[in-house]
Amino acid sequence: MTFDQAAALTVLCAVIAALIWGKLRADVVALAGAAALLGLGVVRPVEAQGAFASPALIALASLFVIAYAMELSGLLDATIRLAIALCRRLGALGVWLVILMCGAASAFLNNTPIVVLAAPVVRDVARSQGLPPRRFLIPLSYVTILGGACTLIGTSTNLLVNDMARNAGQPVFNLFDITPVALVIAAAGGLYLLLFASRLLRDGEEEEGVPYAKAVQDAAASRGGSVGDASLFVEKRPLEWPRALASLGVFVAVVAVAALGYAPIAAAAFTGAVVLVLTRVISADEAYRGLRPQILLLIAGMVVVGLSLEVSGLAASATSALTAVVGGLGPWAALALLYGITLFLTEILSNAAVAVLLTPVAVALAESLGVSPQPFIVAVMMAASAAFATPFGYQTNVLVYEMGRYSYMDFVRVGLPLNLVTWAAGVAAIPVFFPF
Repeated sequence: MTFDQAAALTVLCAVIAALIWGKLRADVVALAGAAALLGLGVVRPVEAQGAFASPALIALASLFVIAYAMELSGLLDATIRLAIALCRRLGALGVWLVILMCGAASAFLNNTPIVVLAAPVVRDVARSQGLPPRRFLIPLSYVTILGGACTLIGTSTNLLVNDMARNAGQPVFNLFDITPVALVIAAAGGLYLLLFASRLLRDGEEEEGVPYAKAVQDAAASRGGSVGDASLFVEKRPLEWPRALASLGVFVAVVAVAALGYAPIAAAAFTGAVVLVLTRVISADEAYRGLRPQILLLIAGMVVVGLSLEVSGLAASATSALTAVVGGLGPWAALALLYGITLFLTEILSNAAVAVLLTPVAVALAESLGVSPQPFIVAVMMAASAAFATPFGYQTNVLVYEMGRYSYMDFVRVGLPLNLVTWAAGVAAIPVFFPF
């Protein structure tokens, strides 16, 4: 093992240990790891510069600004109130329809504001129907996670994996390329939740729970604040029609331009964010508040850590070992194993960390097997967002965990089978839409 490989492995282990420990902010841990790699000479400054200026970060920052403009206009609040009014008379079916609408919205908007706004409404509607809210709050979180994976912009994980694959010389995905696979996985997961979640969550005494403002503060502080400040979204906002229509129009235009291939998503989103500032739909100060630098710096730092695995040769060594294990079993077995490894790691690490660490391994594994890397890249996208088995793997899980006063084992009891269901659905669906 060379010095660079030993240094990269040491820093990687230290970063993973710090993330699991959870006492330090995840973005600080990632940046400290990047600084150590730069200081040791494993990664050159020009390579780190590329990580901080990647198209994924530009797209994500711009989408945060656009989404925050929509939130400030009161559009999301009004949409959820309308959904509740339409579904209030349908009992449990109405609650599930609200959850389904939230999942659909999460394909285009960040999950956090959706759950922050929808969770109290789902709770209140369930109570008005004489139904225990605890049967619906965990499914609300899970469905928004499943929905977020359905487009390239639905979650930062997909954007980051796409960017890492581009750095590895692979063609980039368009906005809706992964949608068919994600819809199959979401359908399987949603059907499981509809049929079994209420039964699995039926036991246990219903508790009033902590005040929701405190739950949001706790969620904002969870996982070192690595996924942004949920308290940005807790305030109720009146609907301002001019602002709402302008921000919605810009968002639709960005999605259309990217989907039709007229411009990359980073360019389209950046232009849309600037237009909103220039037209004073959102002020410059508000735009900066909506940027959520914790996520952006976490991703940039983890990209540098992931890059060290590639430039030092550690990724190639890991791939060789993995190929020796699954090479004789064929690409389908390799895909299933990679999906399972990603599922396991995403329960204990941040999504960004898992995406950065495993995307180069996925590409190298496919190339060593002589098959297309695309199925393996999609597997990392889908599995890296599937944090179902613990309340701390995803911020929306923390929000409903605090609000519903669930136990840790509630998430294990519902989330672990959901991991297995989505794992099976993903391994079955990915080769259909992305052949080896």
